Amino acid sequence: MRIGLNATALVAKASVEAFVEHARRAEVDGFDSYWVAEHPSGGLDALTVLTIVGQSVETMELGTAVIPTYPRHPMVLAAQAITAQSAMRGSLTLGIGLSHPPMMAELGLRDDKPIRHLRDYLSILAPLIEAGSVDYQGESLSCRANIFRPAERPPQILVAALGPQALRVAGSRTAGTSLAWVGPKTVANHIVPALSGAAEAAGRGAPRVLATLPICVTDDPATIRRQISTTAVMYTRLPSYRAMFEREGVSEPGELGLVGSEPEVEEMLARLAAAGVTDFAASEFAPSPDDRERTRELLKRLIAAGGVR
Repeated sequence: MRIGLNATALVAKASVEAFVEHARRAEVDGFDSYWVAEHPSGGLDALTVLTIVGQSVETMELGTAVIPTYPRHPMVLAAQAITAQSAMRGSLTLGIGLSHPPMMAELGLRDDKPIRHLRDYLSILAPLIEAGSVDYQGESLSCRANIFRPAERPPQILVAALGPQALRVAGSRTAGTSLAWVGPKTVANHIVPALSGAAEAAGRGAPRVLATLPICVTDDPATIRRQISTTAVMYTRLPSYRAMFEREGVSEPGELGLVGSEPEVEEMLARLAAAGVTDFAASEFAPSPDDRERTRELLKRLIAAGGVR
């Protein structure tokens, strides 16, 4: 299991300079990848941030985890992703997702058939990114376009998928899925079987499973878990995440955090790898300087050892 860094905690700062400094240190520390989310109404564009970051780092994969689909036509997103890739020194992975109805409603966007939307979206986005042209007439989206496309490798596409239908679409049509707030039992028993089955049926290779969870090496795990639950309470109100919590047998986000001593956190990471997670994007949740240092040192040690097996 490769180890990357999820930098979404910086989004609210809205400072591109902070992302650049954070990413530079992450590359020095050996992280395989660096991920930034885009809040639907947050005003910070993840691909623009990563385009600038990508001119300051050399080896890390850069990715969005994730960009909501509804506010942006797939042709517009394809053009932006290809432009961003051409400005980066490394590779770009484009993580997209449907977001959540309450968030989209704030933008005046509603859709009672999200899987139809996702299929139509990928039917436009993927051909444009991979070949530079598309001629598609869908129920919810259509596009006839040829876009300027450099010769280098196009970005991979991941889809944030939790339900069975979305997982089947992700597995059959993209490189894999991007997960948040999903524990190892759910990954092993729900995510991987649906995703891998769809990929195999479509003749695709083994899919990627990118998982983001908060992580903290600490001597006070109970306090850290309470703080995680308080910070992430909004996820308990979203039906798709509540369903994942129920599958995992937890009631609060803090219960999913990788929190504890060095051996305990390492064991939790090993469980994710055994469940089928191919890429872990660490969301460092360590309020104290000592916990931050211990958490980063553990991650660096595991990276130096070749990741988690």
